[in-house]
Amino acid sequence: MATTRTAMRNWFGNDWNWIVAGLAAAIIVPVLSFFAKMPLWIAAVIGLLVFAGLIFALSPRRLFEGLDAKAVGKGRLDFARDLLNAAAPAAQRLEASADHIANKETAKRVRHLAEIAADVFAKVEASPESAGTVRRFLSYYLPRAAEVAEGFATLEAKRVPDRKRLQDVELVLTKLEDAFVHYSDSLVDDRLDTLDTELRLIQASLKEDIGR
Repeated sequence: MATTRTAMRNWFGNDWNWIVAGLAAAIIVPVLSFFAKMPLWIAAVIGLLVFAGLIFALSPRRLFEGLDAKAVGKGRLDFARDLLNAAAPAAQRLEASADHIANKETAKRVRHLAEIAADVFAKVEASPESAGTVRRFLSYYLPRAAEVAEGFATLEAKRVPDRKRLQDVELVLTKLEDAFVHYSDSLVDDRLDTLDTELRLIQASLKEDIGR
């Protein structure tokens, strides 16, 4: 679960860096001023520098940071970025909904869906050209999964939950889990297809060059 939350922070961002920086600055200024007997204005300047430095150092990693845009192609990169940015709110909702589900098995399944979503984000960020493979997953299945998970939590919160409706929702979540796994694996299959092509080319070259 911690791994999933870390991944979500990396790709979807939040204000945690501002909170940490603010707390650090709030502690440093009085410590320097009252305990180190430093002039208040100097302590304030140091606190401001610490605040700014921590905001920068702890800021969430940007999508495709460090990736060579020219090598990938600006069009592909923009398409992948737009796709991930549009899907990010649904992924956040999906992850958050698990905390509101009392049924342990269902909550576990929803968290698994969130983990797969984070994995897809990571794979697309590593290979932006593969974004088209999971376009339907990101634009359709992920938002629908968030809606279904939230719906389960709402049904479950009723004083007299409708067991039949809860079972129906659980069945849909199970099928969505299969779909999530399928799309995540499809990104790996794309790489394996490339590997198979490379192997055939290498084998052909070896046969031509050394006769084996």
